[in-house]
Amino acid sequence: MMHERTPCGLLAAALLLAMAAPASAETSGVSASGLLVTHRAEVQATPQQLFAAIGHPERWWNGEHTYSGKASNLSLDLQAGACFCERWDGGSVEHGRVINVGRDSVVRLQGAFGPLQALAVDGVLTLGIAVREGKTVLLATYRVSGNAEAGLDKLAGPVDTVIGDQVRRLAAYAEGREP
Repeated sequence: MMHERTPCGLLAAALLLAMAAPASAETSGVSASGLLVTHRAEVQATPQQLFAAIGHPERWWNGEHTYSGKASNLSLDLQAGACFCERWDGGSVEHGRVINVGRDSVVRLQGAFGPLQALAVDGVLTLGIAVREGKTVLLATYRVSGNAEAGLDKLAGPVDTVIGDQVRRLAAYAEGREP
């Protein structure tokens, strides 16, 4: 079951997490019908280590942002057509579907995460991996679009916060640190 939160509680949590967001975060193209969230992180790991880490969301995804409350219920097979799924006794959810994989360079998922799913919007999360000036860089972009009635402009801040949290946790896990 998805943890119930009040709009005020969600806003307060989003503001607290946003204050800790890295300088390499950006939300753009915000309107009632769409948004684009971008997070960039330098990761002290090889592209191969980062790519492998992506395939283990049960170890880095924040359990607060699951339906079951446990990240250990998540799975992600790094191949096109695979499900980014959560399964627990009495329920399951497809968070996204893998639509593109380039070994050690990109994983792209199509899916409206969390409460966005009920809004019948479409989202594409791209986790790009590159080496710049000898450093491994993770560039995460999440583009969401739908009908203006979805009111995505009101959700841009919380979506940015959640994606930023996941990027930080993924980077920590890939580096061998506790997420």
